[in-house]
Amino acid sequence: MSSAANIPALVLASSSPRRRELLARIGVEPIRIASPDIDETPLKAELPRDYVARLAKGKALAVERAPNEAVLAGDTTVAVGRRILEKPADEADLRRMLGLLSGRRHHVYSGICVVGTDGRARVRVVDTVVAFKVLTAADIDWYVASGEGMGKAGGYAIQGRAETFVRFLSGSHSNVVGLPIYETGVLLTSAGITLG
Repeated sequence: MSSAANIPALVLASSSPRRRELLARIGVEPIRIASPDIDETPLKAELPRDYVARLAKGKALAVERAPNEAVLAGDTTVAVGRRILEKPADEADLRRMLGLLSGRRHHVYSGICVVGTDGRARVRVVDTVVAFKVLTAADIDWYVASGEGMGKAGGYAIQGRAETFVRFLSGSHSNVVGLPIYETGVLLTSAGITLG
């Protein structure tokens, strides 16, 4: 049996096009995409770091895996203090979130989990600190009108127009986009996935 036959195939437990694009940067192409259906409601008093770790592991374990497959799942959230900012429910919620982020630092946490062919779940949590400038009413109107923040954790996409709000970032930029590349590469390699 050749060594290539022993390399696991990767299943991506996410329908996020951003995660696929980020994986492509390190030469990894999933054999298939699976969208796990789990309850993403935060537990009472759950800390953001624990929340993303739990969801990433839950998503990875919820996907059926063949013996020669490894599964990668991730979850990203924005937190102001202990408060988890999920995806905005509507425009008013988006405006509330942008108001909370205005002029202050916040954390972007990503939990990533790789379940290898051995069935072991390998989990990492990555924390990036981001600071927004003070947002004017015109800034918020402009961003809300773009529609970009809907469907995004914390109500913004750093890879889009919201990057104009960022005055400081400490940590992994790709983490804020949705998948911390360095840590993901380490986990994939540990599970036998070859980076391209």
